[in-house]
Amino acid sequence: MMKEIVFATGNLGKLKEVNDIAKDYGIKFILPGEGFNPVEDGDTFEENSLKKAKEAYRVSKKMTLADDSGLCVKALNGAPGLYSARYAGSQNEKIEKILKELEGIADRTAKFVCCMTLLDDDGEIQDVYIGECQGEITTQRAGSNGFGFDPVFKPNGYNITMAELSEDEKNKISHRSIALRHILSKLISS
Repeated sequence: MMKEIVFATGNLGKLKEVNDIAKDYGIKFILPGEGFNPVEDGDTFEENSLKKAKEAYRVSKKMTLADDSGLCVKALNGAPGLYSARYAGSQNEKIEKILKELEGIADRTAKFVCCMTLLDDDGEIQDVYIGECQGEITTQRAGSNGFGFDPVFKPNGYNITMAELSEDEKNKISHRSIALRHILSKLISS
């Protein structure tokens, strides 16, 4: 029988991604339900992840996993970072903005960061883990898979963007996958 855990998100792309990764662990993630409205005003990915987890637990009263993630670009002093989701209006505008800000810059080093927080059935912190995927920002977009900044992020060791990888390939190397696999392995061993 599949164990259900609340995943603190309203992003169906993220929900699908974590369920694709978790399917081999006998765990299914579900949405928090009505009334889930976290305020992401923390100063770190860890603080925002915990805020989302607590809000989803408040709504569901079930074991909850939350993530806060973003793209950190070295030449932009870590921006957009915590503000990745609010970096510009549409996703297309976010990508255009980052490409424009990096015009003429040689060092395009970047990383995707994901902090996951797991709360148990009593709402207590069971685990916190940060996953990172190192890479660089390309000079133009490529690919149509994934979401977010995937079309302009080329992971280290690859000659294509995250959006050109298959779902299976992405789910082996992504920041979210690294953090989630750590949490899942702890869950099934406890």
